[in-house]
Amino acid sequence: MPAYRYEALDADGKPARGLLEADNARAVRSQLRQQALVPLEVTLVGAAAAAAAGSASRFGRRVFSASGLTVWTRQLAGLVGSGLPLERALTALVDEAEDERQRELVAHLRAEVNGGAAFAKALAAAPREFDEVYRGVVAAGEQSGALGGVLERLADDLEERQALKAKLIGATLYPAIVSGIAVLIVVFLVTYVVPQVASVFTSSKRALPLLTTLMLGLSAFLRQWGLLLLALAAAGVVALGVMRRNEALRLRMDAAWLRLPLVGRLARGYNAARFAGTLAMLAAAGVPILKALQAAAETLSNRAMRADALEALVQVREGAPLASALSGRKRFPGLLAMFARLGEQTGELPRMLERAARQLASEVQRRAMALATVLEPLLIVGMGVVVMLIVLAVLLPIIQLNTWIK
Repeated sequence: MPAYRYEALDADGKPARGLLEADNARAVRSQLRQQALVPLEVTLVGAAAAAAAGSASRFGRRVFSASGLTVWTRQLAGLVGSGLPLERALTALVDEAEDERQRELVAHLRAEVNGGAAFAKALAAAPREFDEVYRGVVAAGEQSGALGGVLERLADDLEERQALKAKLIGATLYPAIVSGIAVLIVVFLVTYVVPQVASVFTSSKRALPLLTTLMLGLSAFLRQWGLLLLALAAAGVVALGVMRRNEALRLRMDAAWLRLPLVGRLARGYNAARFAGTLAMLAAAGVPILKALQAAAETLSNRAMRADALEALVQVREGAPLASALSGRKRFPGLLAMFARLGEQTGELPRMLERAARQLASEVQRRAMALATVLEPLLIVGMGVVVMLIVLAVLLPIIQLNTWIK
């Protein structure tokens, strides 16, 4: 039965809101009156409401955050794994949901399952919440009859992906903050402090030191054209975002990004780890290798590596081993092809791919931490040098004035 969201008034005139399942809105109103409630509004929840209205799904915006989806999947896996039927497990999650939009989404999923739909098909009503990989794993779990274990593995994968992303962000956050603060300090010193101090000496007929003259010129330039430069930088960022909507141009840009000395290797490792982890999870769940390759390729954010993965898919479809197809793609680390070959030889492809994903993720974390460790002192030293030059530009006229007085 479909789920309906209602707003009503109780006997004391206080508002009441909630969800009810019924065949139609009239049945919902009848249930509300039996509960001594006066119905004000009854709205169909979920994709059915969207179809009735001829518009996009109610769940167009994200309901679950990345961590929220992981927790929800873990809870569902625990309930289903303990032997609870899927419908009752979803009912429990509806009761536990604190966010209204999340409660409505889970109620819609429960209504679809009660109506006889497969759980994976019900999840397809909210594609932004549950991507193709998520739905593919759930479908494989339903077909194999091991939905609880598959959901547990899916929650583990989501957790590992979040942990890797968090560590990469943590490794780059400190250098980014230091760089931003350094730029603000330098701009303030150059545009405000230097002119204020140096203006004391400009009235004299004597020439100022070269460093002070250069700093004053830079200060005048920034004060006159600073806002224009900032606007041009913002326009450049917007233009870059628009340009990346062109698939051919984005493919070339992503390929060039992979060729950069340091960040290119990090990008290759991160995407390869994500690809291997997704492929291992899908293969372990029983998803056919071609479908698993297609879904794993779609998770790659780098378009150049995605193109390589799709080319490997074509070769596998034509009968080539997975290891051979991956080894011909130079953007993927050789480690991935090596573990794939071992997995194919031993018949344990999912386990070997999982080991490859973990090793690649560890290597990415190590390189990111090493890069951050090197960047931090370099940024501090660089900021110190710039500030020292600004201070010298201010002090040199004072030293020169003392020499004149003597």
